[in-house]
Parts: sequence; C-alpha cells; structure tokens
Amino acid sequence: MKPDEELTYQIAMASYRNMTRGTVAQFSARGISPEMFFCREASTLSAITGIKATFFDSARRDACLRNAEMETAFVNDNKIRAVFADKDGYPQRLRECDDAPAMLYTLGEAQLDSPHVISIVGTRHATAYGMDFTTRLVKDLASALGPKNLLIVSGLAYGIDVTAHRAALAEKVPTVAVLAHGLNTLYPADHRATATQIIREGGALITEYCSSDSIHRGNFLARNRIVAGMADVTVVVESDIKGGALATARMASAYNREVMAMPGRVSDTYSRGCNALIASNIALMLRDAGDLIDALGWQARHSSEGTQTEMKLELNEEQQAVLDMIKKRPEATVNEMCVALGLPYSRLSSILFEMEMDDLIIPVPGGHYTTSSKN
Repeated sequence: MKPDEELTYQIAMASYRNMTRGTVAQFSARGISPEMFFCREASTLSAITGIKATFFDSARRDACLRNAEMETAFVNDNKIRAVFADKDGYPQRLRECDDAPAMLYTLGEAQLDSPHVISIVGTRHATAYGMDFTTRLVKDLASALGPKNLLIVSGLAYGIDVTAHRAALAEKVPTVAVLAHGLNTLYPADHRATATQIIREGGALITEYCSSDSIHRGNFLARNRIVAGMADVTVVVESDIKGGALATARMASAYNREVMAMPGRVSDTYSRGCNALIASNIALMLRDAGDLIDALGWQARHSSEGTQTEMKLELNEEQQAVLDMIKKRPEATVNEMCVALGLPYSRLSSILFEMEMDDLIIPVPGGHYTTSSKN
C-alpha cells in the first residue's frame, strides 16, 4: 500500500464517530487494521465492539473515506504530521489514556515525549497576580530543570493559557498549544502571532480535528483531555468554581496524574476553584517551582549530592521596599506600611499575599509580619 493510501485509511478510521485510541487498540487486537475497518462486513465490526451494525453502515464509512482523501491532501500540502494512535511518534503519556484521540495532527517540531511535561491551565480572566505567578513558575522551572528538558502544554486561550505559552517562549522552553479545531484556522485569532512564534521556536500546534471539522463548544472541553493526558502534572492557576481548567484538573486526576493548584484568598472569585481542588485533595498546593519539583520527585540540574539547590526569588522594587520595612519596623501595621511606603491598601495587600505565598514573610498576631528563614 502506498503511504498516502495508508494515511487516508488512518484518517478515515480516526474521524469515524466515537473512535478513540482505546477503540483502535480493540480493533487492532482482533486483527482489524484501518484498511480492513472499511472492508469488513458491518456485522463483523459490530461483533467486536458490541455496537449495532447500523453504526458501521457502508454508506457512512464510504463518506469517511472520501473526506479522508481531501484531508490527506491538506496534510501533505501544509507539512502537517499526522500520527495514528498505534504508530511511533504518538505521545507516550497520551497513549496510556483509553479515551485519547485516534489521530493527532501536529504542526511544528516539538518533542512531545520530553523528560518533563507540564500542563498549565487557568481562567481566561486572569489577574495580574495570576499571570505573574505563571511567568515566574515557568522561569524558575526552566532554570531548575533546563529549558530543553521541559515542555509546557496549554490551550492558547486568553488569560493563563497564553501567558504560559509566552512565558515558555521567553525562557526558550518548547511549548505546545492544543487546539479545539483543525489546523486550517486559529482561534482566538488575536493569538496568531504567538502561535507562529511557537512553531518557529521549536514548539507545536496539535489537534485531533480535521480541517473540515466545524468548531463548536464541545470541542473545547474534549481537547482538555489531551492537555491533561500529555503531561506529568497539570497546574491550575486561577479558576472559578466551574470552568474548563477545573475540568482539565479532574481529567488529569482520573488519569492518575499529579494535579497542583495555586492557592488564593477565599474572597477572590478566581481563587475559589483552586482552593476547592486543594481542599478536596484533588490538587496539591503549589507555591513555587520547588513545590512542583519535589512533588514529582524530579532532580533539579543545579544539585549536589542529591540535594536540590534552593531557587532564589528575585524581588521587584515594591517587594524589596516592603521587606526592608518589615525588617526595620516589625511592629508596623498594614495601615502604617501603606502610609510609609505610599502604597494604596489594595496594592499592599496583594504584595503581602504574594510574599507570604513565596515564604518571604510570615503573618503574626496583631496584624503584623515578620521575615521568614529565607531572609
């Protein structure tokens, strides 16, 4: 069989309704290849799956083949790599998930089986604190593990997703954007420049959808299982009590993958989901890159005799001013610090919370703070 013919049969089988990696494995175990799937009697396929024979109607299968021929031409014309579920090149971590896609379409050269794969997801309505946390997390992970030993996966959506991709690009870390549509378009269009940069700098865009597939709401939830299944750990940075990020976290947990979440104030809308994940023991609390490395049992590259070197946090000007004042006047209240530092209460509260999460300061009774052992 010619390579294009084989690919056409694979695309056709993968695009058949409800086909997954697990279903492909089920057929393969009974000696049914993609080509044979379109040649065998519907009754034979029904006997293997337990699904009614009408589901495998010859007219429906013929339509899949015709569409697959056009998709094969699209794949070849656009230098897209199409990897069937039982072939080399299919991500090993994703191969462990029965409901994973039967086919992945990849544009770009990312190594999907990187030693350390981290999915970072979160709200589209990210706060400055959430975006800063994401940026620092990726930066510190790249420093500790090495940019080439790391792969950051997300969904290219607004907010935390695109922040994770851009942080990875800034640190020369390969990053993969999992799309909810075919590679003939890009959503959201505002992120087209970021998508181009991802491909150009060694990352990839991947999807399970053909160019002829329409975009609908269910695609975005379905693609989250790829985000979860590809990674060793899924990190949730800011989420309300409902949303795609929490769905991704629960999928990762169902796959027996580690889940971690950035904690936040109970009064913050987009911390409620993360706090709930932590409270229900679905996720571990994530304060910094060191927490993640410890939880996964990874070895930081800057280590001696098996002991991880502590990563120093770089303080910005405001954080340094707050730290200096606490050292000089540990009896000062938050209101007194606002006056002395010339900061509004809302801004100082945010800074204090960030520094507390980073173990730089410790709250003490009476509304005061003291410095931690890191200082």
